Parts: sequence; structure tokens; C-alpha cells
Amino acid sequence: MRVLIVEDEPYLAEAVRDGLRLEAIAADIAGDGDAALAALGVNSYDLVVLDRDIPGPSGDEVARHIVASGSGIPILMLTAADRIDDKASGFESGADDYLTKPFELRELVLRLRALDRRRAPARPPVRELAGLRLDPFRREVFRDGRYVALTRKQFAVLEVLVDSGGGVVSAEELLERAWDANADPFTNAVRITVSALRKRLGEPWVIATVPGVGYRIDTPAREGGSWTEPRA
Repeated sequence: MRVLIVEDEPYLAEAVRDGLRLEAIAADIAGDGDAALAALGVNSYDLVVLDRDIPGPSGDEVARHIVASGSGIPILMLTAADRIDDKASGFESGADDYLTKPFELRELVLRLRALDRRRAPARPPVRELAGLRLDPFRREVFRDGRYVALTRKQFAVLEVLVDSGGGVVSAEELLERAWDANADPFTNAVRITVSALRKRLGEPWVIATVPGVGYRIDTPAREGGSWTEPRA
């Protein structure tokens, strides 16, 4: 999951970003409305955490832009304005959820996960595919009933692959959805992370490489009676 945090208080924005990273959620920061609109124009986000009181175009204006774009990106408004009239106008601007400051980071994470789940109503809270069981709320993964300890980045990559339902995910899409804006587009981080993830999950290899295209969750074919690791 990749989130845009629109917040003009640097310390709070960085604290939220760092907290989300601990939950295997990639996050970028925009400090004002103009930066938010620019980021939305060049990056694909799964969710937006939006402060209403920001310089430049207001949070409400940014929300209305998101709604008008037809992207369907869920918006969680994060603000100190806690009156019912404030909340009503926030929802009218396009907010899908509303959390007032001060707040607990854990509650923010739970609300983001819930919004992400609602975005794809056919997708259950706990995803299962090819013997994998992935619980994003608890950040747990099981392979055929066996718990698998993953790093945050490995979990983020696996979540994108599982959510694709066995479809092919390109390295570019993985970089966009599991890393933040600081990621080098020419890095080999995706290949290295997928290779390490594949080994963590163990044999038989469940992540297949589609040469020149990307990666997918798959049931690998046997060759010569033994399992061989596909080329990352």
C-alpha cells in the first residue's frame, strides 16, 4: 500500500510517515496543497491522509480535486477541527473517514486498512492464495499453516502480489506501490527483495518470474523431479 500524507507540520508528517513504514505502508509527504496536487498528478496512491488546514489549496479543495479526477482514492481527513459542522463539511468535500488530532497512530493504521479493504469489497480482510495466508491488520503471513517472518518491505511486496490474485505485477508497479517517492527508479531493489522473499517463503517456490514482464503468485512446475529457484 502507498499513502500520500498531506500535512504542513513537518514533525507530525514525518512521525506519521515513519509509523506507517513500521506497518509496511509506503508513504510520501506533501507539505501544502500545491505539493499534494503535484504528487497526485505523477504518482499512484492507494489512500490519502489529508489535513484540512494547509497552505495553498485547502484540504477541502484537494479533496474535491481527488473526487473530480475519478480516481476513487479514499481520503482520510486528519485535522484538529472536531465540531460536527466541521466533520460534515469535510465529508461533503469528499472525505471517506475523519480522524481528529490528537490521535493514536494505531487507530490511524486501522482506519487506513479498513478504507483499503472497502476499496475492493470483494476482497476479504485476510487474503489467501496458493497456500499463503496474509493478514494485513496483524502483519502476519503463513505458508501452508507455517508462520513466515518477513521484513516490512518483503511484506509490502507480497501484499501487492497477493492482491493481484495471481496476475502479473511489473517491477515498476511494485516499486510504485511498495516504495516511496525517494526510491531510485533504476534500482535493483525489487529484484533483490523478491528473491529474498521467495527464499523466506520456502520451497516449492510460490513466486514466479515472468521474463520481461514481472512477477506473480504461482504454483511452479517441477523439472527433473526437483524444485529449482526461478530467475529473479
